[in-house]
Amino acid sequence: MSENQANSTQNTKQYFFCASAADFKKIPGSPIAYWANRQLLQRFESLNNLTSVASPKKGLVTSDNNRFLRKWYEVSFIKVGLNYDSRETANESKRKWFPINAGGAYRKWFGNAELLVNWENDGNEIIGYAADLYGSASRQIQNTIHYFKPCITWSNITTAEFAARIAPSGFIFGAAGTACIPNKIESLYSVLAFLNSKTVNRILKLLNPTLNFVVADVASLPFDEVSASLSSVFINTGKNIFFAKEDWDSYETSWDFTSLPLLQVVSAQSSVSTEEKNSKLQLLTAHYPLATKLSESYAKLRAHWQEMTLEMQRLEEENNRIFIEAYGLQDELTPKVPLSEITLTCNPHYRYSNSKNAKELEALLLADTMKEFISYAVGCMFGRYSLCSPGLILANQGDGLEDYYRIVSSNQLSVISNQEEEEFVTDGCQLTADSFPPDADNVIPILDGDWFPDDITERFRKFLRVTFGEAHYEENLKFIEAALGKDIRKYFLKDFYNDHLRRYKKRPIYWLFSSPKGSFNALIYMHRYRPDTASVVLNGYLREFRIKLLSRKSHLEAVSISASASAGEKTKALKEIESLRKMIEELESYERDVLYPLATEQIAIDLDDGVKVNYQKFGPALKKIPGLDAKEE
Repeated sequence: MSENQANSTQNTKQYFFCASAADFKKIPGSPIAYWANRQLLQRFESLNNLTSVASPKKGLVTSDNNRFLRKWYEVSFIKVGLNYDSRETANESKRKWFPINAGGAYRKWFGNAELLVNWENDGNEIIGYAADLYGSASRQIQNTIHYFKPCITWSNITTAEFAARIAPSGFIFGAAGTACIPNKIESLYSVLAFLNSKTVNRILKLLNPTLNFVVADVASLPFDEVSASLSSVFINTGKNIFFAKEDWDSYETSWDFTSLPLLQVVSAQSSVSTEEKNSKLQLLTAHYPLATKLSESYAKLRAHWQEMTLEMQRLEEENNRIFIEAYGLQDELTPKVPLSEITLTCNPHYRYSNSKNAKELEALLLADTMKEFISYAVGCMFGRYSLCSPGLILANQGDGLEDYYRIVSSNQLSVISNQEEEEFVTDGCQLTADSFPPDADNVIPILDGDWFPDDITERFRKFLRVTFGEAHYEENLKFIEAALGKDIRKYFLKDFYNDHLRRYKKRPIYWLFSSPKGSFNALIYMHRYRPDTASVVLNGYLREFRIKLLSRKSHLEAVSISASASAGEKTKALKEIESLRKMIEELESYERDVLYPLATEQIAIDLDDGVKVNYQKFGPALKKIPGLDAKEE
């Protein structure tokens, strides 16, 4: 044999596998998994499959998502049923909307809890709809006896690795978010740890090399109960769930969001318990302004996020090591988990493209954190949140200022004794007076200039002064604007609403009345909407703005012909006059053709119908949301 032939033979051996057809039969479904090593094949023979401790189940198919599913923040929160542990208790609650596991982005341990399903009267409407369509509801609505029980869920279809999450009591499970129900509640953590291991990802690729993780594949996983039940695995999993939930609840798109981490007085160290972090008393006794600069608060928060990310990485790798050894995959897998797979929103390696360098990732995270600060400020402007009380305040249809002060006062009184209350009222956020009260008429203008006292830019500047103080105000504002890459007014004019649409996934809770070219913009909060809101926008803002523009135009016309004005001043005045003329024409047309007819209609909305239906009732009066009018999204 020549040297070239020998080298060719050697190279061929590198890609040549020898496997017995009998070995394939050891694997459920008998896939042609020629690369599976003998130790792993033996595990299929010697171990029971996952169904011995937990059963993967298919759930509910709505047959009409637009009709039966909502983002939780679309509807009145009083109609949302959380934490019910059975169909019976859920039905007794008389609530309409209940959490449903419906898949979502690649995320481990906890999260993707955003969707609700109409399960009013024990699912009467959705069951009846399925029965009418198919003759029997059981074809689409399955395993109802397991609804609301604690379970493990995952996204059936993903472009990333398999990722499982815990769903505590209170969830229904859907078609895209299949559930795994433990036979014993004690098995919940051990099964979750196993499913989030690199070992499982390896086995699932053997069972089904597609990106669709079906019930049968997960059910047939060989489960090493001894390894999964180790105390270290249990502890690691508990910590990872804690970190993932803390991360999820740090953003206002979680229904358990209480306050912005940048503003929380409670230490964000991992040693602090959940109860301490969520203590209403500690949040209520937070004094503003905070005794720190915004940059310093962010630095401390960023350090905590980094510590949490690295600790989760260490815990996942420790679990991986245990399962890799248990399944004899030491020669094929490493326990290492890249930072891009540590699924915390505060981890920029996961949140953004992994192709970006460290400096770019940090800049993105800082910018988004400042945008979240701004978004929370706007929430306080509308009374959705309050600096005086944690969590949601105004979140039901038709809520108003009287509801705001009633809820805030009630929250304070519920956690403060009479003696503490007296001290609190005089030294902190008062019960009757608010350091940052919500907007009175639910209309906040977004304009290029200080035309109204409740202009959004001016309101934000006040919010920054209230929360971080006057002493460092200029420095703090520059810090925010540097992170955004533009001044704050320009951000509100150009970027805020687009960021809001992304944050709320094209189901905005704040709606933007906007003239065709954007010369006039006014923001409202849909939960505080009333049939006369369009009239308030028209009479209190659009017409007032037009009158102010006309006054400004008259002043400039006088300047343009004034003998005392310089040539440069006259040229500048003439240029602005032309700009104002175009703006006034735009506003007149917007009023005549759009806003005035709309105001006379006194349109009513029903939050149960969701943003998609309600937003479109206002036609061109509101800023267009691309794709909102599509039949299916």
